[in-house]
Amino acid sequence: MLGELSPREIEELLQSEVIARLGCHLDGRTYVVPITYAYADGGLLWHSTQGLKLEMLRKNPKVCVQVDHVDNLASWRSVIAWGEFEELKGAAAEHAMAQLRSRFVALTLSETRVMPSKLRSSEARERGAAAPLAPVYRIRLTEKTGRFERGG
Repeated sequence: MLGELSPREIEELLQSEVIARLGCHLDGRTYVVPITYAYADGGLLWHSTQGLKLEMLRKNPKVCVQVDHVDNLASWRSVIAWGEFEELKGAAAEHAMAQLRSRFVALTLSETRVMPSKLRSSEARERGAAAPLAPVYRIRLTEKTGRFERGG
């Protein structure tokens, strides 16, 4: 059976997953990349080092993200959302980084995930401050839709 996710089911999927595919577009070129995120206050919080996605997002902040959960080919849920990229600074960045740390502390480490203690600059660590090493970003979601398939 195919169907649409309810608003509550969309929120639950966004809360439960940690990998999204971020789509950005600039000058006729589309770029899709996975990001690790925490969902809070209607948006995706994430951090990144400099690269193509940030270059594109700074010039065109309109984005599309896709989050899914696949049990098997006949049982899955997927959310597509549109929104706007923003760079967080100061207290907002520190709060977002704390939310990211909290979300990921229990997850298995991988080569692509930075340990929570390394998410601060060396200067900030010396001062005991919570300033982020990697810049922190938010995607404010403005529109969300979801679909599912449940095999039977």
